[in-house]
Amino acid sequence: MRIGELAARAGTTTRTLRYYESRGLLPARRGENGYRTYDESDLRLLRQIRTLQDSGFDLEETRPFVDCLRAGHAEGDTCPASLDVYRRKLAELDELIGELQAVRAKIGLRLALADGEPPLCELGGEGE
Repeated sequence: MRIGELAARAGTTTRTLRYYESRGLLPARRGENGYRTYDESDLRLLRQIRTLQDSGFDLEETRPFVDCLRAGHAEGDTCPASLDVYRRKLAELDELIGELQAVRAKIGLRLALADGEPPLCELGGEGE
């Protein structure tokens, strides 16, 4: 299939596909006529990239998953490098959740104080 059809089927733009190609995530095959050509495996790569990006992964973080698919694996997350990316992303998310919980506690305390309510706990934690 040509680039326009792949873009339509993947729900993206030809510009995005060219960018992925320039980053080495999408193969740069050309037919005898000079047009880019793609197949169903390329569509799988794009769907993997899109799924990961929709979950908060940046483009470079998708590379191990793409490489895993290119190596012939049925899924992009069955290779050790992909699993390492999952582990790093979970650690990053856990850290962000902790930071957000701390901010939430501070805002809750400020709201309670502003409303004239006795706070349920102090900022420093219990027993301090």
